[in-house]
Amino acid sequence: MAGPQSSDKSIDRVLVAAGLCSRTQARAAVAAGRVEVNGAIVREPDTWIDVGCAVVRVDGELLRSRPRAVWMLHKPTGVVTARVDHRARPTVCDLLPPDLDWLAPIGRLDLETTGLLLFTNDGELARGILAPASKLPKTYEVRCSGQLQDEQLERMRLGLDIGDGAGPTLPAQVELVERGAYECSIRIAIHEGRNRQVRKMVRAIGSGVLALHRSFVGPLGLGDLAVGAARALTAVEEPLLRAAVAGAMARAAGP
Repeated sequence: MAGPQSSDKSIDRVLVAAGLCSRTQARAAVAAGRVEVNGAIVREPDTWIDVGCAVVRVDGELLRSRPRAVWMLHKPTGVVTARVDHRARPTVCDLLPPDLDWLAPIGRLDLETTGLLLFTNDGELARGILAPASKLPKTYEVRCSGQLQDEQLERMRLGLDIGDGAGPTLPAQVELVERGAYECSIRIAIHEGRNRQVRKMVRAIGSGVLALHRSFVGPLGLGDLAVGAARALTAVEEPLLRAAVAGAMARAAGP
């Protein structure tokens, strides 16, 4: 039997590509019998279909590609980066307009971290932002315990072992913003996305994070967006982000 052709996709990926839902949600919808292809219910998420010819319906409605959308949220503390939380804590998706089409957070900020979180239904854009190879910078404002010395900041600039078994971190841009008697503030831009990376970097130099706020993803900043508020990217911001991601991926690919 001939294998899948270039125009073929598994039905779960078709739903994701249309911007309808996550892949987990797509597979669940197919398994539940909510998806029809050419008038027949499909229950295997890995079923391959010819995208150019197939008529797909979900819950009886004809599947149509959703316009690509990118939103930003000023995440407050105490909010989980997830769609649903099994402990019934508030989630970042609770802060989006209730009538908004499905969007997924790009990456995550931990419970106590505030700042810029992006959402999209464009899987390719999300993968480009999150891809380790792209090295798209994420900038954080960090309030640390103690008086960090120049030697400690230099260790973060050069890369250091944070104890996660993945080797030294990539070099980071680190700037001392303010040094007080018992704490100090720094600005750090990292080019990878390890779990709780900034907190682990600060701990590795003998300090601790008192407050952590993400201010930029690539060229995008929060501006005057209020804490807990969300909005779509502007007609200037979205192309700027896409160009930054494309440039980062091109540099990663090399000549």
